[in-house]
Parts: sequence; structure tokens; C-alpha cells
Amino acid sequence: QVHVVESGGGLVQTGGSLRLSCAVSGRSINTDAMGWFRQAPGKEREFVAAISWNGGDTYYATSVKGRFTISRENAKNTVYLQMNSLTPEDTAVYRCAAAPGAGGLSKYDYEYWGQGTQVTVSS
Repeated sequence: QVHVVESGGGLVQTGGSLRLSCAVSGRSINTDAMGWFRQAPGKEREFVAAISWNGGDTYYATSVKGRFTISRENAKNTVYLQMNSLTPEDTAVYRCAAAPGAGGLSKYDYEYWGQGTQVTVSS
């Protein structure tokens, strides 16, 4: 059974930083694309960032480009999301997902999902 567990969320002030981690067990992510999505109250789940299986390609939503960085350590079966210059608009539950194969920018491209970690940015 595959488990995806996010951690690192919390409460931070505007302009602050957080580093989210996503640990996967029950499956090797060595050939998976990995993605981060977020969902704020009353809003649809939206794409944040994605990374190819070897880390060679990364993709970002326009709203986070230049502030967030996705990375991975396949040896640890873990993916990270470094978030800098946070604003209240970044407040959401952040969820990590694994996609066997190429992945993509849509939630429908991903098969394995974590429950999420709450990020709250105060003004």
C-alpha cells in the first residue's frame, strides 16, 4: 500500500518561508513525476509545482514562480517544496502527489495523494 505523507506546514508571517516535505512509502518514486497542489477554503485544488522523475524538469504555477522551488531526493523517496516570500494568498492545504510516468499540471495526472499539510500565512 502506498502512503504519501506531507509535513512542514504551519503558521508563518507574510514574507516568511517554509519548507514542505513529502515522504512516500510502499512505492519507489524513482520513475514518478511528483507534484504539489494546494486548496484554499472554497476554492478548487490548484497546481503549484511539479518535477520530473530525475529532477531535470520543473514546472511552476505563475503565482509561485520565482518564490517556490520544488526538488527531490529519490534515494530518500522524498520531494520538497521550498516556499519563500509567502503571502496570505498562499494560505491553503498543500498536497503532494505521485504520477507514474510523465505527470503533468492537472490533478488528474496524479495517482497517489497525501492528505496534505496546512500552510497559513498571516498578514
